[in-house]
Amino acid sequence: LARERIEIVASLPCYSLDNVDRQRGDGVFERSIVALRKLNALGYGDGRSGLALDLVYNPQGPSLPPPQAALEADYKAELGRQFGIRFDRLLALANMPIQRFGSSLVSKGAFDDYLRLLRSAHRVENLDTVMCRSLLSVDWQGRLYDCDFNQMLGLPARLNGSPKPHLHDLLSQTAVGARVRVADHCFGCTAGQGSSCGGALDAGATAARAARVA
Repeated sequence: LARERIEIVASLPCYSLDNVDRQRGDGVFERSIVALRKLNALGYGDGRSGLALDLVYNPQGPSLPPPQAALEADYKAELGRQFGIRFDRLLALANMPIQRFGSSLVSKGAFDDYLRLLRSAHRVENLDTVMCRSLLSVDWQGRLYDCDFNQMLGLPARLNGSPKPHLHDLLSQTAVGARVRVADHCFGCTAGQGSSCGGALDAGATAARAARVA
């Protein structure tokens, strides 16, 4: 990975052993720390080598993530103090009310409450930078979706009336200007500070992503 200068994005839902193991299973936190130390030894996350190491946070329950910048500072302080771990950025993602998390909410009778939370925290300004406006998700068969979440839900993109558009369709037509297929889970990306594969959608996070791409 280091030789090919691969950027690494790793999920670590907390800097506490108890919280991580409660969510992911016994021993997961310790194995994660071992892996992060190995990556640090290769130069990942040192801020000088150009080997990017980002961590991903998501809430453990039906709540919105806290402000990304403040949480990143906490992660860096705690992981550095306790384990000597270094990383570049923390990406704070909201939980989507679909698949396993959605089923968990339903079983606890909390699904509707979580949707209300997402709706009430919707910010129109986040619509300018949601990923589905500039990217497409492609499954293993080449089928096109507006985002990974729509792919998981089996909701294909809409491309000039094609019910299941494929990569080869882009050779003869463009996806620019096509209407994005939306549903209630989309509020997970527009609520609060916003959420994307690059973390929060606020101005600071957007600028950081642009700098990384450049």
